[in-house]
Amino acid sequence: MADLIVSFREIGMEDVATVGGKNASLGEMFQKLIPLKINIPDGFAVTADAYRLFVQHNQIGEAIQDHLKQLDLKDFSNLNSVSSSIKKLFLKSTFPDELIEEIEGAYRKLCEANGREVDVAVRSSATAEDLPGASFAGLHESFLNIQGEKKLLETVRSCFASLYNARAIKYRHDRGFDKHEIALSVGVQLMVRADLACSGVTFSIDPESGFTNAVLITGCWGLGENIVQGAVIPDEYLVFKPSLEKGKKSIISKKIGSKTKTMIYEKKGGVLNLDTPKEKQEAFVLDEKEIETLGKWAVQIEKHYQMPMDIEWAKDGNSDELFIVQARPETVHADKDPYVLKEYSLTEKGELLSSGYAIGNGITAGKVKILHSPAEADLLEKGDILLTEITNPDWDPIMKKAGAIITTKGGRTSHAAIVAREVGALAIVGAEGALEKLKNGDLVTVDNSSGKIGKVYAGKLKWKTQEHNFKGLKLPKTQPMFILADPEKAFNLSFFPNQGVGLMRMEFVVNGSIKVHPMALVHFDELEDPEEKAQIETLCKGYSDKQEYFVDNLSQAVGTIAAAFYPKDVILRMSDFKTNEYAHLLGGSQFETGEENPMLGFRGASRYDHERYREGFALECQAVKRVREDMGLENLKVMIPFCRTPEEGKKVITLMKKLGLEQGKNGLEIYVMAEIPSNVILAEDFAEIFDGFSIGSNDLTQLTLGVDRDSEVLSDLFDENNPAVKWMIAEVIRKAKAAGKKIGLCGQAPSDNPVFAQFLIEEGIDSISFNSDALLKGIENMIEAEGKGK
Repeated sequence: MADLIVSFREIGMEDVATVGGKNASLGEMFQKLIPLKINIPDGFAVTADAYRLFVQHNQIGEAIQDHLKQLDLKDFSNLNSVSSSIKKLFLKSTFPDELIEEIEGAYRKLCEANGREVDVAVRSSATAEDLPGASFAGLHESFLNIQGEKKLLETVRSCFASLYNARAIKYRHDRGFDKHEIALSVGVQLMVRADLACSGVTFSIDPESGFTNAVLITGCWGLGENIVQGAVIPDEYLVFKPSLEKGKKSIISKKIGSKTKTMIYEKKGGVLNLDTPKEKQEAFVLDEKEIETLGKWAVQIEKHYQMPMDIEWAKDGNSDELFIVQARPETVHADKDPYVLKEYSLTEKGELLSSGYAIGNGITAGKVKILHSPAEADLLEKGDILLTEITNPDWDPIMKKAGAIITTKGGRTSHAAIVAREVGALAIVGAEGALEKLKNGDLVTVDNSSGKIGKVYAGKLKWKTQEHNFKGLKLPKTQPMFILADPEKAFNLSFFPNQGVGLMRMEFVVNGSIKVHPMALVHFDELEDPEEKAQIETLCKGYSDKQEYFVDNLSQAVGTIAAAFYPKDVILRMSDFKTNEYAHLLGGSQFETGEENPMLGFRGASRYDHERYREGFALECQAVKRVREDMGLENLKVMIPFCRTPEEGKKVITLMKKLGLEQGKNGLEIYVMAEIPSNVILAEDFAEIFDGFSIGSNDLTQLTLGVDRDSEVLSDLFDENNPAVKWMIAEVIRKAKAAGKKIGLCGQAPSDNPVFAQFLIEEGIDSISFNSDALLKGIENMIEAEGKGK
């Protein structure tokens, strides 16, 4: 007789046909990963043969097929009624005696092994489930906190019936699985008391970009169903695999989620979803050691399965131990061609109405349609922008019809996010406040073109689309690099052909994410404006030390970009705010004095060892040191802007050494911007101090021609092709090469003008850095120029 029940310790991935993908994976992990000190809860599987026995015993097989034959395969108008009829057949059926005996016996063994009547999770596992390309995400039922033999039997029967959920029937039809025999196994697994602690989902790659060197971990208080269902915005952590392997601080990003709900056990069985207390909403669910443990486990699981994995974890509130409770192949990037990328960009600006986590890369426009349940599906017209609070698997057929999906709850590992990726739909999840800001019928543009944050704009904006195929593309000998500021775009851009980042602008992070003048954090108690003080307190919530707020946020942003391009060079320019720009930061007006000409005033290197900014520069250096030494991202280099004299350069190098950034130590290179005529005239002297140069063509043009680059009146005179500017550029390249120093250029001209690119290459420049939208055109011009130079 076929096995009706098998223990997890008896099954592995070769048993998918018997126990389904979910259970086969649990058994595989129980056998192979527990020896690696990864905790997996014990349990057993009710096999597909047990399911078939149940169907045969109750003689319902023919009736199931009769109902399925009545299904309207064009419009699926009777999908719900067909599903309901089939499920009734199961729910009024009885178990054969031998199956009752086997299930109850296996449950009693679990109870005896644990010395008590255990509570279990009961999960469906279809025999074609969790294979690459077929996630079956949430299509069948799962039940938590089940106790006692009678309740367990009822729950197994409900799982059997869920093979014919409406969403599961439709999914199988869409995927062509309805032509094959599908059966259902049921996994019975010891519950981890996450209701007393926390739980979540881990992806062994970044699920949005497919970036393979990062592990994404999400977490919430209580049971993890809230994350899977998208009922909460979870905490989010990014772990960098190479740093993990080197034993360095591997967490490159931590973002706190609102986590407004906590799912716990109900005493009678089942679960309750309660409001999360405010103090827990504002606290991370995992400490750094736990985050890194889950990161290590994800890497080990991925190595074992030899493919990217989607993993569920839980922490037991009684023992404080972490457990892996599920693992399945990540399905979205399994068949993706890494050499083909589509690039989208808005060509006009609009009013920003809402934002959240971007799922999918693209831009679309349509009318907002607010739906509160799948029962309102007929109100949605093809191409409408579906706006709702939360989705579950019943929404799947509707989601395919929508032009884009916006949910006010959920994170990047929620059901809405996973299904949107799988069907290729655009989505924005966790768009808090969108239901208040958007109305039925509003025409909006959904923009998911700029990294992790998706934005909703008023009206239909214009955009452009480009498809790039990098297969077989050879890079020029001169290094093409990025000019980059936004860490949210880094993982996506890392797939473009490049040799790293030639200029990362620190100001973007300080202005966009940190928002506070560093000196206002150092001297917080001395701030005079009570309103600004209150705003800074809000931003620094969760940080007992306000200076740590600056260092932590800056190091995460810089670390993310350094990780995205690792092991290629990422050159970070230290802050180059002008006094008028610094004054706009919170608390800034108290530390900045007005200047007639900020462009030529207190900026760049002259600030770093001055009493008005020395402590702020120390925070910048502390962040850089954390990225290089703690995170192990030694591909990060630094660059000093607007350094007027060699003496000033020496002073900065000495100061940086005092602050823990010693030139040459662990390969630390310190570059200087060549953007002032003195940098060119005295290039030999600067070359003795710095490891290389980066030509800042905008400032060099401005200062060579005496033209204010911001002046509209003089804009016709601002031209880097002017012979005087080109002489300056050629001269500094010549002197750098003679001194054996690297030299690059950051600017738009080589992508706009093939002749300018040819000029740079003929002069022997080592690298040219481009904004992301100009990189490919720049590479084309560089290859053409190198061809002409032969």
